Amino acid sequence: MTAFKRSILSAESTNKVASELQQRLVDLIDLALQLKQAHWAVVGSGFQPVHEQLDSILDDVRDASDEVAERVATLGVAPDGRAATVAASSKLPGLDGGFTDYQSTVTAVAELLHATISGLRESIEPLGDLDPISEDLLIGISAGLEKHFWMLQAQEL
Repeated sequence: MTAFKRSILSAESTNKVASELQQRLVDLIDLALQLKQAHWAVVGSGFQPVHEQLDSILDDVRDASDEVAERVATLGVAPDGRAATVAASSKLPGLDGGFTDYQSTVTAVAELLHATISGLRESIEPLGDLDPISEDLLIGISAGLEKHFWMLQAQEL
């Protein structure tokens, strides 16, 4: 089977919503991968709390990516989270390789979260007109990530 018998939205709306959600999916997957890299590579006197904080953020990001992928599938479109797709499509900046002091890690992860949240917010408005369920999903994800963003930024002061 390659298509569901019944659709929740019109074909045009489904395509637009799935496209918005697909971009958010690849950004969330990229964010999760980069968070794990930052988690492994953080060093310095602030290592322990930042190391643990990154895992907490990562758990929420992985849950969010799963919710977005499942929403795409619910609409009858196969989500694409393959590594090649993520590498080619993510809008996020990349982290530098190697070990990084905890303060630089906090700043880099805050930048990644800012880019992810900006993308989510860009998708919220068009989704509101097309599919309020998907809009609500992204609002909820944004709220959680914005809280993590605040907690990171508070460490930069």
